Amino acid sequence: MKSMEKKFTHLKKWEGTLAACIRCGYCFEHCPMFKFTGWESDAPRAKIITAFGLLSGEVAPTPAAAEKLFNCFYCKRCEAACSSGVALTEIFTDAKKDLKEMGFKGPGTTSITQLNCARCLLCVSTCPHEARSIQETGIEVDPAKCQSCGICVEVCPAGAAKMGNTFGTSREELTHEAKDFLDSHSSARAVVFACNWSYYPDLQASQLPESETKDNAYRILVNMCGGRLEAQLLMAPLLHNAWGVLVACCPEGDCQHNGNVKAKKTIANLKKILEDVKIKPERVHLVEIPAGDKSLFQAEIDTFVDKMNTLGPIR
Repeated sequence: MKSMEKKFTHLKKWEGTLAACIRCGYCFEHCPMFKFTGWESDAPRAKIITAFGLLSGEVAPTPAAAEKLFNCFYCKRCEAACSSGVALTEIFTDAKKDLKEMGFKGPGTTSITQLNCARCLLCVSTCPHEARSIQETGIEVDPAKCQSCGICVEVCPAGAAKMGNTFGTSREELTHEAKDFLDSHSSARAVVFACNWSYYPDLQASQLPESETKDNAYRILVNMCGGRLEAQLLMAPLLHNAWGVLVACCPEGDCQHNGNVKAKKTIANLKKILEDVKIKPERVHLVEIPAGDKSLFQAEIDTFVDKMNTLGPIR
């Protein structure tokens, strides 16, 4: 056991904090991974138990255990819900540092670079966490620094930057979900893209998908960060007969990835494109929602849907 503790040098300082977790489970109700898979092993509580087991020597550092700890979008909703005030993402980061030193690299939700990389270095310069660097072998990602915001994916012109595990948040998955909603609901008006932090917190994991919408006029799709919103993703619902697209992101200064700044630029550019093709630019709209402000979020959605009802379908 002593030799095992020496290996987890970064995780060691959290020994007392790991024991402070009361296993209440409030964290998993807001975890996007748990909502997607339904497996508690993907929830923050399970990661804390795994970290405690690794530190105590009760859990062996295997690829399976490492993969669980490398899966995190750093939305920090688990920390906001934690009744014991545990700094979960900091613990996960230190666990990743130790696991990386042991030779484990995930990928988990860490971004990866594929062979078609053009080495333009856009991903390196735009990464807010300095997780990407150019090496002799190409672009390398530090899995302990990467916070899975996905901004590198959005800016990569070659499509070489990808997320290891997406848990329903990739462009393809969100586009498919939007299309499925628009094709199956005659009253569909809008698709709402919301980062997990601005998404209101009391939507419990046990709720049915149908309860996410009001009269089936809109569907909320959770995107991990506004910085990941690509123009192609936002245009896709309009190509499938949506009347409008609403984007909700963090207020200025609140996004730990600066993704809200990127989202504003994306929306501004998209509005210009819509104008050029004679589509009213107000069919795409961005709102800033403070964490947990359900009333404001709902009011913005209702106002946008009313606006779309006034404009009517795109002809």
